[in-house]
Amino acid sequence: MNIISIIVIAIALSIDSFTVSIVNGCTFKNISIKKYFDIAFIVSGFHIMMLLIGWLAGNKLGKIIFGFDHWIAFSLLSIIGLKMIYEGFKKRNTLNENDLTMPLIIGQAFATSIDALAIGISFAFLKIMIISPLLIIGIITFLFTLIGIYIGCNYCKLFFERFDIIGGLILIGIGIKILLEHLYL
Repeated sequence: MNIISIIVIAIALSIDSFTVSIVNGCTFKNISIKKYFDIAFIVSGFHIMMLLIGWLAGNKLGKIIFGFDHWIAFSLLSIIGLKMIYEGFKKRNTLNENDLTMPLIIGQAFATSIDALAIGISFAFLKIMIISPLLIIGIITFLFTLIGIYIGCNYCKLFFERFDIIGGLILIGIGIKILLEHLYL
């Protein structure tokens, strides 16, 4: 597999993280620059870890993991999305003063990196050496996450008074997309 193919895969894997990062930037107030980088490191770290786990599992377990990974991603994104919708209806008159907590960040990072697990398994089946894909996917996911948070923090609040409900629906939509891709495609 050539470098262009790996970059395209990295961009495709980063789209969900990019979208979730925009939602976070729109939804949560006062995300510091340090937190931008913390989030990007966690999200890209999960992508790297899941890609590596998938690659290792692909060499050992094969198709067993394909049976349930999409259900995990769907469930996590739906739970997080429903919580955001609930919070959106609960506090309709102010921006979200809550902090973007570490458990929420880790849940989002895990849920958006499930596809990397499947890609890692595919790489194992194709006998692709994993070092270059790990680095490329990690870097691109890191950058997409930073850019997504920046866009969310700086531009969404100009257009939306309350983004929680829309953000929750987007997360649930991503979960449904992952589920449908794995069940029907």
